[in-house]
Amino acid sequence: MEKIKMNEGIQRPEILAGRTYKVATPMDDHAMYITINDIVLNKGTEFENRRPFEIFINSKNMEHFQWVVSLTRILSAVFRKGGEIDFLIEELGSVFDPKGGYFKPGSKGKYMNSIVAEIGEVIKIHLDYLDMLKLEINEK
Repeated sequence: MEKIKMNEGIQRPEILAGRTYKVATPMDDHAMYITINDIVLNKGTEFENRRPFEIFINSKNMEHFQWVVSLTRILSAVFRKGGEIDFLIEELGSVFDPKGGYFKPGSKGKYMNSIVAEIGEVIKIHLDYLDMLKLEINEK
């Protein structure tokens, strides 16, 4: 079976614009900082489009280092593939912490299933900022 590849390779520019989100959970003494960098496609044309290109997560807490690095690499690969990416919100949001979730501080009682679910929430906020949300996301 022949592999199907994208017909257009996109090289990472030297500079990308992005946003960094601070995530403080009651599960940890140290905040996580989630940076999502965007690429601008078709710059200067009527088809100009800004979309996520890569994601980085940093924290003083090294307990989660391995899975955080692997998750950011996979998410960045999905971002670069193109197409609809808002399915990530529901997929990450459905990850439950076996120790239990938490109520997000300052959110008027919004419950997070896990730290991974909160990463999905940050992606949702970022896609909304870029006006890229296509799916109906169920608010619980």
